[in-house]
This record gives sequence, C-alpha cells and structure tokens, in this order.
Amino acid sequence: MAFTRSATAEATKIAGPDGQKTAPPPTEGKPIMFRHSSVVIAALALPFLAAAAEESVTRADFEALRKEIAELRDQNRTLKDKPIQGSVARALDAKYGPNASATTNAGKLSISGLLQVWYYSIQNDRRGLFDDHKVNDISDTNEASDNDSFRVRRAQLRFTLDLTENITSVVMFDPSREATSFPILPSNQGLFKRLPNSATGGTVSGVQSGVGAAPRILQDAYIHYHDVVPHHDFMIGQFKPPFGEEGLLPNRQLDFVERSFIGQIGDGRDLGATVHGSWVDERVQYWVGVFDGAGNYFQSAGQQQNRSDDNDAKDLALRFLVRPVWKNERWGSLEFGASFGAGRHGESGTTNPIDNPINGLNRLSTSASRYSAWGSYLPGGPARGLWLRGEWARYNDRNAPSSVIDLLGNDIDGNGTQDFAKPSSAEGWYFAAGYKLSDSVFCDSGPRWLRKFEFALRYEAFQNVQVADLLNPAHTDVFKTQVYTGGINYYIKGYNAKIQLNYNVVDDPDGADNAGNRAFHRHLRNDNVVVNFQTGF
Repeated sequence: MAFTRSATAEATKIAGPDGQKTAPPPTEGKPIMFRHSSVVIAALALPFLAAAAEESVTRADFEALRKEIAELRDQNRTLKDKPIQGSVARALDAKYGPNASATTNAGKLSISGLLQVWYYSIQNDRRGLFDDHKVNDISDTNEASDNDSFRVRRAQLRFTLDLTENITSVVMFDPSREATSFPILPSNQGLFKRLPNSATGGTVSGVQSGVGAAPRILQDAYIHYHDVVPHHDFMIGQFKPPFGEEGLLPNRQLDFVERSFIGQIGDGRDLGATVHGSWVDERVQYWVGVFDGAGNYFQSAGQQQNRSDDNDAKDLALRFLVRPVWKNERWGSLEFGASFGAGRHGESGTTNPIDNPINGLNRLSTSASRYSAWGSYLPGGPARGLWLRGEWARYNDRNAPSSVIDLLGNDIDGNGTQDFAKPSSAEGWYFAAGYKLSDSVFCDSGPRWLRKFEFALRYEAFQNVQVADLLNPAHTDVFKTQVYTGGINYYIKGYNAKIQLNYNVVDDPDGADNAGNRAFHRHLRNDNVVVNFQTGF
C-alpha cells in the first residue's frame, strides 16, 4: 500500500505558478484505488458526452437553416409576378441632383433646360430711323423701342428620349418666344427695318398692349435615327436647317449676349428632313436637307416654323465643313465651312397684287437663294485661350407686298408702302475675337476669380434697312447697319451658370442720296448695354 500511495502522488503532481511541480492537497478518508477508478471512468465517458453535445448543436442549426429556406421560398413565390427592386435601385430613384433618373413608359428620358434673363438699357431717342418731316413728311417714333427693361430672353425646356440605341426623339419648348414687344438687339431698329414705327404700327401697339404673334412656343420637335448606316444619321421634324455657323451654336455657348444679325436669321426653325454624314472623327461633315421654306428669307411673310407650307415646292439645304486641324495640343482647332439654300417661294400672284389681286395666296412665285461661309480658329500652344471667328451670308428673295416703305409715296393704294417688289439681295458679315483665361497658359498662375473671365470683341455689318427705290419703286435699295460690340463673360460654373455684359455701339445708315430726296434720321442714338444672367442644367 505504501508503494501505491507514493506512485499515485507523483503521477498527480501539477505545475504551480512558478513553474515548479506541486502536489494536490491530500485526500482523506477515501481509498487510493477508488479515486483512481473514478478518473478512468470519466476519461472513458468524455468522448461520448462531447459527441452528444455536438449532435445537439448541429441539429439546432439545421432546423434554423431549414426554416430560413422555407421563408425564402415563400418570398420567391410572392415576387415571381412582381419586379424585384434592390436597395441600390431604390436609392437611385429617390436621389436628387445631377443625372437623376426620370420615369418613362419606354426608353431613357433626359431633361435639360436653359434660362437667360436680361437687363438692357438703350440710349433714348424719340425719333425712329425713318422720321423725316422736312422732305417726305414721314413719322417714325422710337419711343416704343428705347425703354430700359428686364427680359426673359430664353426659358427652354428640352426632353430627349432615347427610345432605342438607334432612335432618339427631341422636343424643346420656349415660352419666352411668345413675347414680341421687346426690341431686337444689338440694334433696336430691328433685324430688318422696312416700315416706320408709327403710332398705329405694330411696334408701338405691341408695347402698348403687350400683344404677341403667331405661336412660337414649340421650337424643336424631331426624330433622330442614328448608328444604323455607317457614318450617317437622319432627322425629320422641326429644327434648324443646316445653314451658317453661329445660328446653329447652342444658345448656352454664345460668345456674346445675342447673336449677330446673320446669326439671328440662322437661328430660325423650319419643317423638313436632313441626312448628315461624318468621317475622320468629325473632321469632314456634310448635310443635305429638304424643308418647307414657307414665307421668305427676309422674314417679311411671317415665320417659317409652326406653320404649313405656302406652296408645293421644297427648299434644298446643303452644308459642308472641314477641320484640317482639330483639338491638336500644339496647333489648336481650325474649321472652314459653307452652306447653301434655295427654293421656290410663293405660289400664285401677279405683278400688281393691289390693283389686280387673284384668289389664293397672292404671292408671285420667286426663285430664292441664300449662301454663307465661315471660319474659326482656336490656337494651341502658348496662344491657347485665344479664339477667332467670322462669317458671311447673302440672301436673295422677294419681300411680301406692303412690307417695305415707299418714301415718295408712289405706291398704288397710297399707304406709303411698296406694292410690288422685285427680288432683291442683302448681305452681312461679322468678325469676332476673344480670350478665355480659363483655357490660357495663365490659368494656373492667377487668382481663381480671375480665371473665370473671358473678353470678347465683335464687328458686324448687315444690310438690314430696306426701302423702295426712288426712281423705280419695284426695286429695293438696301443700307447697312454697323455694330461694334465689346463683351465680358464671367463663368460661375461653366456654361451652366455665367454672367455676360455687352456694350453695343450702333452706327445706323443715313440714307442720303445726291438729290436729297431720301434722308434718314441722322445720328440716331440707340447704343445699348445688355447684361445676361444665365443658368442651365
């Protein structure tokens, strides 16, 4: 027994806190062999107890998993007939700000807009350009056209629907185009000056009562087919015919508060269809189109958009451009272009629509044409930030009866207007230059506020004044108005938020002839300053 006790004590020693082996406290009143047997039994039972515990946990996990699968099956049955919308999609639908989604029945809808608010101040001169009480006793007041005013110049809302990868439709509204009592700038004598602003005339009555004209709220409405025929796309509907360069520029990207004279003519819409081709990364392009061409190029027979055609003929439109250098870091971008339009205007009429009117439109058929050419250059290298642009245009057409003043009153019905006008021509041009600091080599050297400025200058001339010839009233004499414009642009957030300031020095023609029978109001005071506040999205 002494041997057994000693062996058991040595076997049950454990390590103490200091690493030394210590014996457990002595057991009293229990036989040594009984204690040894209980230890052996516990050791043998331990694997069975662990297996039982492990089996119990695994079964509980299995039951929980089976219950979860059953719930997912129920949810799947519920969602079979209902589109699944994840949390990411819900977050995108609920977000505000740029690139937010718009809900449509089909396709992808994008919405954009532009708001331009003007304040302008015009030199006061009560006399209009044709005011002449000494020779021809013509009254022409300027009081309706020299009032300083605020104006909502543009309030565009554009909807672009990408129905498929090949079909896009565009609709653009501009309610501000309904207003017609505001003076035309840069010269308040008008884009075309043909009649006096008499007390009973449209200009004065428009300001007196705030009247409008033919509906113009619908601007663009066309369908665009693209990426089907290599290098080509197609458009049909109402949009700007491919003519000129400045008239086709996006309104938010204009270098000046308002387009030039010829740019404003090219800003009009018409109903028709075009084919457009483009090659070499858009460096060579052409357009071919057919349009209604209602009215005339002088706009004396009303607008071209939002109206039916006034004859069966259609106008042909051609436009070409080439970019020998384009977006080159060293040489910049150089573009040249030309465009042409022609068609039959009018349908039925005689050479004397006053004394010998006929049923129908009473407009003599006329072969009309217009031409334009332009060039632009944005240098690269150390001259970047500088830009140069110029354009020329010429129009040939026949004015509508009674739309041009007859200074000598040789007209048939005695109302002082041209009864029968033979086709005539008018041409104009402009040259502009500017320097944009944010694109220049000084962009990173100056203060941040200074980088947002752009400075621009423009000279333009246009034969916008049209009067009946003194010897043959069927002929039309044209006189040019010259305008010198200085501009400052401040870009708050690119083209989406900017402020423009323009000062226009207007040089109106005097109309003098050798016999002294034609004299316009000399030294007409109508210089003006215009400020444009612009936001877009």
